[in-house]
Amino acid sequence: MAEVEFTIGHRQYRVGSVDGEEALVARAARILDAEAQQILAQAGRLPEPRLLLMAGLMLADRHAALEEKLEQAERQIARLQANPPRVEVPVVPEHLREAMAELAARAESLAERLAEQQA
Repeated sequence: MAEVEFTIGHRQYRVGSVDGEEALVARAARILDAEAQQILAQAGRLPEPRLLLMAGLMLADRHAALEEKLEQAERQIARLQANPPRVEVPVVPEHLREAMAELAARAESLAERLAEQQA
């Protein structure tokens, strides 16, 4: 079993860690220490149990908020997968299609006459 040393707030700690997970324990300690440092900056020196409690509560609150956002995102994804947005392609009315075909025929006719005159 490996040991990891770290500081939280104003105190050094050493804990055992499963081999290979030292980096995870150190990362968690850095996160907890960052929260503790913010609390110390606002409240000054606190007894260790209170500091750890407050830091833990702040992190738990942040965790709960992130879980709620994740659940909302998952619900939205599920809703979109179940009901993909409809893409509506406008349909050109038949009378407009006929008018456009007639204009195209006239333009081709004019182009042919122009080509004959230039030849």
